[in-house]
Amino acid sequence: MKIDSERLAANFITLCEIDSPSRREGRVAALLKEIFTELGADEIVEDDSARTTGSDSGNLFIRFNGTLEREAVFFNCHMDTVEPGTGVRVRREGDTFFSAGDTVLGGDDKSGIAALIEAMRLVRARRLEHGPLEFIFTTCEEIGLLGAKALDPAMIRAGSGYALDSSGFGRVILGAPAANRLHIIIRGVAAHAGLHPERGISAIKLAAQAIAAAPCGRINKDSSINFGTIRGGEASNIVPAEVVIDGEIRSHSGRELDELTGRVRAAFSQVIDDWQDPGGEARGRPGLSFAAPLDFPVMKLRPDDLVIRRVAEAARLIGLDLKYESAGGGSDANIFNGYGRPTAIIATGMTNVHSTDEQISLRDLTGLTRLLVAIITL
Repeated sequence: MKIDSERLAANFITLCEIDSPSRREGRVAALLKEIFTELGADEIVEDDSARTTGSDSGNLFIRFNGTLEREAVFFNCHMDTVEPGTGVRVRREGDTFFSAGDTVLGGDDKSGIAALIEAMRLVRARRLEHGPLEFIFTTCEEIGLLGAKALDPAMIRAGSGYALDSSGFGRVILGAPAANRLHIIIRGVAAHAGLHPERGISAIKLAAQAIAAAPCGRINKDSSINFGTIRGGEASNIVPAEVVIDGEIRSHSGRELDELTGRVRAAFSQVIDDWQDPGGEARGRPGLSFAAPLDFPVMKLRPDDLVIRRVAEAARLIGLDLKYESAGGGSDANIFNGYGRPTAIIATGMTNVHSTDEQISLRDLTGLTRLLVAIITL
């Protein structure tokens, strides 16, 4: 299976050098519409998710009817990149690609997009037979999987598929945790810190006590808790009346996710309930607002699931050894699995993602393209 590596490289560079930080994916979406129209896509649909996400583009659904009566399969990539992602210029050294400046490269996730494009170019050029295909390009993945969350699941015609979005090469992700997003507000009472501190209730002190009492960090191999940001207070001479804490709880077990959320809630509630006014002069009592909505659902696939058996057979046909692993992060695959569409994650070869040291090799991009062609034509 001969891959046109230089054409793949050129297309990857073109994609990377089109700036597309979250909510500014429109130029990449326009290019994808043009490319897949030239490749003879049977249908190209942009949804109305931009009204929800605030992006300048909706999610794209690109469909090829295929020539064989087989179960449809989808492939997913996200079009956005993290910051710093404006003014990207690609530096190539041999067969390795880097950012030429103070930005990310954008291989997350344009490596997946470039490989999909090259795979379809090869399939169409050689008139290889395949079943129905669906490519789903989402927006705003990097800022909370917003595009995938905003799409209408009924628009997904394929029953299962693959998200091309993980570092390393030759890796297939079978599992990823669910997460609850923490938003906690502790309310105290403001007072002049020099004249009448006894009239106030320090929200910062209560927050410190609650965070110290709550579980945090690596809980076990499946679960973690993090308090990521804390904001509060107005001035050094004012007893702080409010503290806002944002964080997350992750677990590969839905039951444990609920249990840990309950433990964190209990720790904060206990601090508020146990508060006492030693001098009897406080002008009120403390309060607590605790929210922990589900940010994304758990992803858990089995080795005998069709989506895994399919990629395993494709890899066997091209002589590629795959590793099957679990991951600690969330991605669009979590959302698609939550929609009842079994979705595995295929690593694209990118490394040092979300940093200015990001890089990827043409060898891995070519290997990914070869695997995609094998899956498509299996």
